[in-house]
Amino acid sequence: MKDLDRVRLFRTDLGPAAAPALLLVHGWGGDGREWSRHAEELAATFHVIVPDLRGHGRSEVPREGNTPTEMADDLAALIDALGTGPVVAVGHSMGGQVVNLLAVRRPDTVRSVVALDPAHGAHGAEVDGVPGRLAEYRANGARAAASFVAGAFAPDAPAGLRTAHVRTMLGTPDHVIAQSYAGMYTDPGAVGIRPHSEQYLRRRPQPALTVWTSEEAAAWERGTLHVPGSRVDHWPDTGHYLHEERPEHTIRLLKEWAMETFRAL
Repeated sequence: MKDLDRVRLFRTDLGPAAAPALLLVHGWGGDGREWSRHAEELAATFHVIVPDLRGHGRSEVPREGNTPTEMADDLAALIDALGTGPVVAVGHSMGGQVVNLLAVRRPDTVRSVVALDPAHGAHGAEVDGVPGRLAEYRANGARAAASFVAGAFAPDAPAGLRTAHVRTMLGTPDHVIAQSYAGMYTDPGAVGIRPHSEQYLRRRPQPALTVWTSEEAAAWERGTLHVPGSRVDHWPDTGHYLHEERPEHTIRLLKEWAMETFRAL
């Protein structure tokens, strides 16, 4: 547990402390356990840091401020406190939004970004449904969010994965579920809806790799790239928790991307 003069964040560290640092960030209603397999393998080469975001897992649960912006600022404080230097910041879903916010708000802490099916670029029917979903999350919290999680996996996802994530979501405080969702999409300055996403992605100064399960979203985000070395990949026939549905592919991708990032120094 790390006291950052903001909130107390739980984290685990694996690998040599002096090695290049990789930060692995979970998504909405999750915790760092979803990175366990990746962290073990990547720790052979990197200093792997796996936090639980504020309001999630074993970290402190504030009554207010459980938003991606505050989470990004927490991570900046964590990186400063650990003294790792700039990290390769990897995030899934809401965690993808968090690491991109970190890259824009504190560019000195981030060497490059990897966002896996990130919570940005919402448009069309998804945006139309935001007010109703937020009202449901404010009324029913984690119980309402658990039904989203239950439907977020491909039919051939590994056995037990769906149940594990439903259980983790149900253990997340209700007010955190609602505040995090509002922070992604409806709060002032939220960047989850496509026009706002485009503005902040163009402010990101580091190379970035984004992996989408949606071909349309991948095509859209390719139009926002402006930093040399950045790219967008598309993984078809994969559920939202792509890093856990395809762990070996994800580990190989992260290792190759991170090694290329640090070789470029």
